[in-house]
Amino acid sequence: MTNLHRHAPLRVALVGLGTVGGGVIRLLETNGDLIARRAGCPIQIVAISARDRNKDRGVDLSPYEWVDDMTTLAARDDVDVVVELIGGADGPALTLARQCLNAGKPFVTANKAMLAHHGLDLARLAETGGIALKYEAAVAGGIPVIKGMREGAAANEISRVYGILNGTCNYILTTMEKEGRNFADVLKEAQDLGFAEADPGIDIDGVDAAHKLSILASLAFGTELDFDAVATTGIRHVIAADIAEAAALGYRIRLVGMAQNAPVDGPDGGLFQRVHPMLVPLDHPLAHVDGSLNAVVAEGNFVGRLFFQGRGAGDGPTASAVVADLIDVARDEYGDAFAMPVAALTPHQSADAGARLGRAYLRFRVKDRPGVLAEIAAATRDAGVSIESMIQRGANQEDGVLVAIVTHAGAERCVRETLERLSGSDSLLEAPMVMHILD
Repeated sequence: MTNLHRHAPLRVALVGLGTVGGGVIRLLETNGDLIARRAGCPIQIVAISARDRNKDRGVDLSPYEWVDDMTTLAARDDVDVVVELIGGADGPALTLARQCLNAGKPFVTANKAMLAHHGLDLARLAETGGIALKYEAAVAGGIPVIKGMREGAAANEISRVYGILNGTCNYILTTMEKEGRNFADVLKEAQDLGFAEADPGIDIDGVDAAHKLSILASLAFGTELDFDAVATTGIRHVIAADIAEAAALGYRIRLVGMAQNAPVDGPDGGLFQRVHPMLVPLDHPLAHVDGSLNAVVAEGNFVGRLFFQGRGAGDGPTASAVVADLIDVARDEYGDAFAMPVAALTPHQSADAGARLGRAYLRFRVKDRPGVLAEIAAATRDAGVSIESMIQRGANQEDGVLVAIVTHAGAERCVRETLERLSGSDSLLEAPMVMHILD
């Protein structure tokens, strides 16, 4: 429903005063009058909470009441909605979410990890209380992809949703591409510039993108969330030579999260979810998403291809998404958290990835000696993999020789069998790298 007559301020408790929390304060201070006209009432922060009261956050906190114990906010009559920006799948964030929803208080979060692991339980609580659980900022920062999927594309059957869901990985890959540098060097630069965390594992190992993909998959297909079913590979092992070979073949490498649903009675039936470096054709829009940008593609049976692109992180974009959720709360525009009641979501059933048909790029680093190419060719032949092209690049004795293969379209299980056949071979200097090709 929509409340067209609300004039009293929407009173907000803001928990978490990091980059995004500071951005929310600045946004409300800068655009407050415009936001009030669009929301139908002023949106005012009345209480704040964070771990360190004395930390300088670059914004004036004196107008707001500091609360040391954030768990008290759920019960306060002078707080209409709580915004959670502290992060973490469990712990204080989850406790606060449950307290607010059990108390009948709308809850806004940017916490994709918590939603990926506990989203269904939280959605049930919101649904039982008839209150808002909003999370636009949890996926792709300032890009309104949650609203686009939940509302704009609601009439469509979505066949596939995929995209570039992590700005840190995209910055690293596109910098490697443009400057011909190796992963470790670019990662350090990204950390120095603040694009990557001191401990970057959640980003570069694909976990952050997998959190977001599991949320998008539930929205797109009406299935229960199952983060553990997302097959996840990061970008640690992408090397400059991979990027050069991809470019020579007419592709760019991007970390892509992809979800696709098919009837369970078909050969590849069930829900397929994967985060994986992929070779993206130059004529695909994702190939031109550079730097720290994010992009999401959804393919609907009536609307066709929808393409969402923008800044996926940072104080401004993410704060924009948080405040957009607050405007919805002020308008009493709620809706089900995952586009339909939890009871209507279908149980998750994973698809057999091995049955998927497609092309792949395989890269081997091998000893420089006779017979190695024949060994690789025999393994692909015996596994039923048809080779479209094979390239050998020379190297020094220590690094060995790089062999890159592009396959014809075939079942993914055949590629997996190829690697199993080569497992343990003393010709290989390191584990092979496999990247599928986006067709």
